Amino acid sequence: MKFETKAIHIGEEPNLLPGGNGDVVIPVHLTTTYAREKVEHPTQGYEYSRSANPTRDALQSRLASLENARFGLAFASGLAAETTLFLSLLKSGDHVLAFDDLYGGSRRLLDKVFQNNFKIEVSFVDARYPEKVEAAFKENTRLIWLETPTNPLLKLCDIRTISQMAHQKDIPVVVDNTFMSSYFQQPLSLGADIVMHSTTKYMNGHSDSIGGALMLNDEEMHEKIEFTQNAAGAILSPFESFLILRGLKTLAVRMREHEKNALKIAAYLEKNSRVKTINYPGLKSHPQHELAARQMSGFGGMLSFEIDGDLAAAKKFVESVRIFALAESLGGVESLIELPALMTHASVPVEERKKIGLSDTLIRLSVGIENSDDLLEDLENAFRNN
Repeated sequence: MKFETKAIHIGEEPNLLPGGNGDVVIPVHLTTTYAREKVEHPTQGYEYSRSANPTRDALQSRLASLENARFGLAFASGLAAETTLFLSLLKSGDHVLAFDDLYGGSRRLLDKVFQNNFKIEVSFVDARYPEKVEAAFKENTRLIWLETPTNPLLKLCDIRTISQMAHQKDIPVVVDNTFMSSYFQQPLSLGADIVMHSTTKYMNGHSDSIGGALMLNDEEMHEKIEFTQNAAGAILSPFESFLILRGLKTLAVRMREHEKNALKIAAYLEKNSRVKTINYPGLKSHPQHELAARQMSGFGGMLSFEIDGDLAAAKKFVESVRIFALAESLGGVESLIELPALMTHASVPVEERKKIGLSDTLIRLSVGIENSDDLLEDLENAFRNN
């Protein structure tokens, strides 16, 4: 099956066997527990919905198929997925190498929770340069954590090159693929070992479900993570699973529209005299445009730019729009705008934000699928009001 077909059918094949009722859309299995006739034999393998649930199983099958992975696991949030992965693969004294430009919540989890409380050593490195990643390897390095493109500066790293270097030392590579979704980027095919998604974003696409996912091929790692998923219990609910299954059916269509609108807005911002810098991999002026074109099949709907002025000017701008909602998160059909320094990345220390180039006047856009003329007019009006 091609991507669009898998996104609709995998996990929801109608059961036409005796006892099945031919549901085209899988039901929401809200039961917490499952009756059995014999003590030793759970009905169809189901015992308790924390351990397994038919609706979540359907989603996990589809998630795996979209990344061409053997295994998919669904969690209560993206951070729940990350936490479960770290608990499964790391122990006190291990070292993690991470991109220095990360989603603020990921950085907070690594720095404030696992480094402080579990004595996991963490190094943040500018992974745009593979040689810097290689130079940061230690004897106790046990995991590499990457985002590409990064949140919010849209920096890229070469997944294939970094994975090849890491595998020479038997170090697994994890890629947060949230910004691109499974439609525009396939990290496993480039050599990564595990793909992570905040399904809250593009995979669900309608800003009405919080969730996370891990997709991978290695059976041993899958068994470890699946064990912790059940033992720690940060699982995705049946209803949230149903919502994401529904959202995935339109993922390909939505991603094409997100990209089309983002390209138009990026071109507009690039020519605007009030914009100091524009970060969008789809622009030929992006310093890593060639890499983006090589390892991604599209450029997505996320972009950021620095407005000419100070923090007050940036605040006034984001508060002046009418169609773009001033809100955190991303990846929904509606357009969102935010100020990372005061919102999604407020937990990152000021000196660290400066180090990675995240200024107070950086504005992040999650470009939705509205009419692009309306979005451009909304931004133009905000510029006029400043």
